[in-house]
Amino acid sequence: MIRILTAALTVGLSVCVGAQWLEFPTPGIPRTADGKPNRSAPAPRTHDGKPDLSGLWEPDESPYRFDIIQDLKDEGIFRPNAEALFLKRALDLRRDNPVTHCLPPGPMAIFAAGATRLYRIIQSPNIMALLYELGGFRQIYTDGRPLPKDPNPTWMGYSVGHWEGDTLVVESAGFNDKTWLDMVGHPHSEQLRVTERFHRVDFGHIQLQVTYDDAETLNTPLTVSLGLNYAADTDLLEYVCNENEKDTPHLVDTARAVAQVPASVLARYAGAYKYRGGPPAAATFFGRTQIVSVNQGHLYMKDFPLVPQTETRFDSTAGTIEFFLDASGKVTHLILSAAEGDLTYDRKP
Repeated sequence: MIRILTAALTVGLSVCVGAQWLEFPTPGIPRTADGKPNRSAPAPRTHDGKPDLSGLWEPDESPYRFDIIQDLKDEGIFRPNAEALFLKRALDLRRDNPVTHCLPPGPMAIFAAGATRLYRIIQSPNIMALLYELGGFRQIYTDGRPLPKDPNPTWMGYSVGHWEGDTLVVESAGFNDKTWLDMVGHPHSEQLRVTERFHRVDFGHIQLQVTYDDAETLNTPLTVSLGLNYAADTDLLEYVCNENEKDTPHLVDTARAVAQVPASVLARYAGAYKYRGGPPAAATFFGRTQIVSVNQGHLYMKDFPLVPQTETRFDSTAGTIEFFLDASGKVTHLILSAAEGDLTYDRKP
């Protein structure tokens, strides 16, 4: 029997304490007449006129942390050796995911995660600190120093920043190759370089653009964008990952094909599927649109393989996917079953 470690476990089991300030009003921020945070107020600035990025921030809901490849134009961007390693990890159902084993997330931390999505930016003239509720921290030096030329590889890398007008440009390098770019297992090498561009639009919103450049694993740089939203009147919770290391060996296995499904049947499932119902947080994690395709005789959801158990039910690194047909044999919808619950996606016309 195949047992799958899904999203709820891969982010680690947390212990949250110290919640005394979760409803304490954030002092010194602009508010509307009814006392609510005024997120459309002008962005604050430091004494030297630079935008002040300080505050508690929550990234937009996005599936990038689950799978960095969300746009079909980016499929095939990984080099053959990196693609082969990714497929191996997918078929192994993410058993070696560092985050599952309570290790640092590396560049994956940029997108935060699930219920532990907040991080705090602390800005001073020569250095910025990012404190993640998921655990860990980053230091961004803005004192003019360059990136180290021959760094000792670390889990979170080394970061330096400079201003281009009102945009903070952060360059990071020196990552070890033990971390993944996302939860499904896209790899990177020690040559990875990450460029983040932070632009504070107004008090409550930052536009963030992230570019990955890695000549050993990527054919071309990969760029994604998302928004950050100011989180007022709340605070970070302590997060401790302390159970997964002993539990994961009992929760994962390697996906094995049980059934042989004719190519004509696989082709019937290809298409786009739109989220209809199920746990909203899980839908955000996995994505609200799923693209199913056939490649060299194998079925894929976006870019990870679906392993047939019957003609309609498949195992994957996301969970169990089952397709449903009407009386005429037309595919109507699929259900993705994960630890968080069942998500229903309707087949688009």
